[in-house]
Formats: sequence, C-alpha cells, structure tokens
Amino acid sequence: MNKKKTALITGISGQDGAYLSKYLLEKNYDIIGITRSYSSNTTLKLRKLGIENQIKIEECDLLDYASLLNLLLNKKPDEIYNLAAQSSVGLSFNQPIGTIQFNTISVLNLLEIIRQFLPNTKFYQASSSEMFGNVAHLPINENTVLNPSSPYAISKASSHMMVKLYRESYHVFSCSGILFNHESVLRDENFFVKKLINGAVRIKKGLQENLVLGNLDIKRDFGNSIEYVKAMHMMLQADKPDDFIICSGKSIFLRDIVDFVFDFLQIDKNKIIIDKSFFRPAEIIDIYGSNQKAKNLLNWDYDNDFNSVLKLMIEDCMNEIN
Repeated sequence: MNKKKTALITGISGQDGAYLSKYLLEKNYDIIGITRSYSSNTTLKLRKLGIENQIKIEECDLLDYASLLNLLLNKKPDEIYNLAAQSSVGLSFNQPIGTIQFNTISVLNLLEIIRQFLPNTKFYQASSSEMFGNVAHLPINENTVLNPSSPYAISKASSHMMVKLYRESYHVFSCSGILFNHESVLRDENFFVKKLINGAVRIKKGLQENLVLGNLDIKRDFGNSIEYVKAMHMMLQADKPDDFIICSGKSIFLRDIVDFVFDFLQIDKNKIIIDKSFFRPAEIIDIYGSNQKAKNLLNWDYDNDFNSVLKLMIEDCMNEIN
C-alpha cells in the first residue's frame, strides 16, 4: 500500500492555496498550510470550501531560515507548493524593497533547505506572466525572454531563475508554474476582476453610486483558478522537473470584461469613472500565452469560457453583499 503523501502549501490563505488544498485532499494528501501569523482570515477561503478542519495550519515566517528549517525537518513534506508572495503589482511600486526581499529570500530559503536536508522533496514555485513585460511577439512561451517591468515582476523573475538554477545545478526537483491571470469566487478584492464585480453588485443593490477604475484599454489572458491549480500538481507528478506556462491562450480587453459584467447586471455604464491615478507607471498593453507545452507534456486540458467564471463570481457576490 502506498504511503499517504504530505503536501506543504505556503500562501494557503489565498484562492489558489484553498483550491489546491481541496484538490489534494481529494487525492488523499495530508495538507499543512503555512501562514506568517494566524487569524480567522487565514482560513476564510478554506472555510468557504468546507475543508478548514482538514488542514493543519502552522505559523512560520518564510524569511526566518531557522524556524523554517525546524518546521520542514519536523514535517518532511513530499511536496512543497510555494504560493506565498507579495502579489500586488501596484503595491510593489510603493513597496519595492519589501516586495523584492520577501518574494526572493523566501524562495531561496525553501530551495536551500530542500537542497541540504530534504533531497526527496519536490518543489513548486508560483511564477507569474508579469515576468515577461511587453514582448515583441505573442503568444508568450517558456522560451520567451524575461523583461520584467515592475518590482513585483523583477522579484518573480529572480525567483524563477533560482528554481532553474537549483534544478540544473543542484538536481532539486523544482518546477515553476508561470500562471497568467486566473480568477474565482475566492479572489481577493484588491484584484481587478473582483473589485469590478464587487463594485458593480453594490451599484446594482443601491449601496454605491459609481465605480472608479483605471486603464481599461489593455488586454490580459484570463482563466479559471480551479483548473489552473490542477496543473501545479501535475508538474510535481511528471518524470522530470520543468517550467510550464499555464494560461487560456488568448487575451481579453479589460473594457470587454467591464461591459459583460455591467450588461449582465443591467447597470448604466455611465456609472464608471476612469481615474488616471490608477494607471501603472509601466503598463503592459497586451499579453497572452501558449499552453501547448502543458497540454503536450502534462496532459493538462483547458478549454473554459471566461464568461462562465464571471457569471459564477457575479452570482457569489450577489449572495454575499447585502
């Protein structure tokens, strides 16, 4: 009989951490979640999925090497999924030192502990499409040159290269999943799509007058978080570690997403106010990727209509906001 696997997930309080936990529980894993400091918000998304009591939560600062080493040596996880990060591009321009420090040192600490003490532990790193910046040719693939244009993107590019270094030089089973934008009902409110839907629902219910947004004339590759986390697990089950782009393969204007949400809720679009102070200093105009490598090597299949994700998010907000 096969030994039950243990997965350790950092950033478990986010949407991907919650959905990955649910997916791994269905595959009979024991799940340990790491959080910097425990609060009721830590398990909010796990609670919404009805799995809070099946997860063991441990407090640990990923920048504290000694504490992290002690925890990992005690738990000896088969797989580590590093989803923790300062993940706001906008905030990274205001807090570049903190963003780059946390997003790089945390990854280095995890990789170094695996290299020295846990050679059989497999490692997944959450990379980001933001690493590529504005590119000359689309779609982006795994060989596209990195051209980061924000402190967040620079931190993610650095961590991405560390994963590659530890894989090639130290033979650590380390993979990076380069996920493009992905949404769900568990998305945090500081991200564009959730902010849009929350605001639109509040207007629909008479709780606010207008919705202030930034640049809508840019395009992004959007997908479904529930399907994307499955690819994370698939990477660590492959025969060889590698990096994979996880995306829908097409981009959508933010303006078209706004139009869909407002039309679905039958709201006057004159209630949208564009504020240029929300525009980013260095904006990526259009970005989308190719998921062919993941389809071919991992048998990851993705063919979701993003409007179906939007509908679920709208319906959830309609139920949540009173």
